[in-house]
Amino acid sequence: MLDEVLTQIGRRKKFILTSHARPDGDAVGSALACCQILRSMGKEAEVVLSDGVPGIYRPLPYADSVLRDVGQASDAEAAIILECDGIARTKLSGLDKHYVINIDHHDTARPFGDVNWIDPSACATAEMIFRLAREAGVKVSPEVATCLYTAVLTDTGSFCFTGTTERTFALAQELVKCGADPVKIAHNVYFSTQLSKMKLLGEALRTLHRDGGLAWMHITYQTLELCESQQEDCEGLVNYALAIEGIEVALFFREQPEGGFRVSLRSKGGVNVAKVAESFGGGGHTCASGCGIEGPLSVATERMIAELRIRGFENTSHPDKVQ
Repeated sequence: MLDEVLTQIGRRKKFILTSHARPDGDAVGSALACCQILRSMGKEAEVVLSDGVPGIYRPLPYADSVLRDVGQASDAEAAIILECDGIARTKLSGLDKHYVINIDHHDTARPFGDVNWIDPSACATAEMIFRLAREAGVKVSPEVATCLYTAVLTDTGSFCFTGTTERTFALAQELVKCGADPVKIAHNVYFSTQLSKMKLLGEALRTLHRDGGLAWMHITYQTLELCESQQEDCEGLVNYALAIEGIEVALFFREQPEGGFRVSLRSKGGVNVAKVAESFGGGGHTCASGCGIEGPLSVATERMIAELRIRGFENTSHPDKVQ
């Protein structure tokens, strides 16, 4: 489908680039990179993200040019939507009026666009964008390489998640050759944490529960406000539960201001948490996924554990048990 994507890009002049709400590193890095690649092809393009760029990714090249409203790029002829399972996930209105090119690498990807390029074998959407640049004959600049390397680094869990292969490291090598600085990027991503996020981590760890190979913790909306934290500060906290010896699956429940919880699911590979998330209307990767679920917390936890059992994860007994 890459040939068809390039054909449709060639037929149009103006584009919107976007991804899902609450964008992660792959969403931001791939959108920024793809935008610059299109401009190198002589196209007009703008990145529009409903929630803007999270603080952790604002050092990326071109991050300060991201728009938050489709109306600011209303004359676009097509929308390229990256790593979404549907237009609704962008939280942007008006995209359905455009020709839609859907590019995604998730196991739970859906063909909702006019053109759908879906490749679950790719380690990140960034890998697909790099291939697009190469196929289009566009030279990858150091700035574009920086965006793509950041996307690959974060979406592979620092090259730890299932799906990281020899091809992944070959891609990382190519991006470094193109000018990405792996040390600087790692420092920006992992060693520039705001104090508010560290306070939030402390509060989350106070709620840590363990039951066999399962661990879970939560943050209430009130706690978020008390720590003077943002929703984006919750990103990655689930990994601290997964890091515990003997834990195979970790869950992080984040209370939403409108009610219910946003759940981050992580696995060390023995359980496909994407299928668990998909059963609640979410999705993602085998080892990293997310979804929304109604509360209260005790009910939400019970439902998640019940679904894990259905998927073959038996190393749990009851969600009230704490070790």
